[in-house]
Amino acid sequence: MSITELKHKFMAVKHCEPAEANELLDFARRLYLRGEVSLAEYRDLVRELEKAGACQPDEAGEYAGL
Repeated sequence: MSITELKHKFMAVKHCEPAEANELLDFARRLYLRGEVSLAEYRDLVRELEKAGACQPDEAGEYAGL
C-alpha cells in the first residue's frame, strides 16, 4: 500500500482529509493491528510517513498522564 492509497482509504473511512502525517501514521497502525496491511507494508508506510514529518508517540511523555 502506498501513502496515496492510505490517504484515500483514510478519507473514505473518516470522510475528511488527514490534517497531518501523524493522523495517517495512527491510521496505518490501526490497519496493521486489524490485519489489513502486512508488516512489510506497515514498515514501508511508517518509513515514508516519518520522512513526511510524522513521529511515533513518546511512551514516557505521551502516556505518562494515563
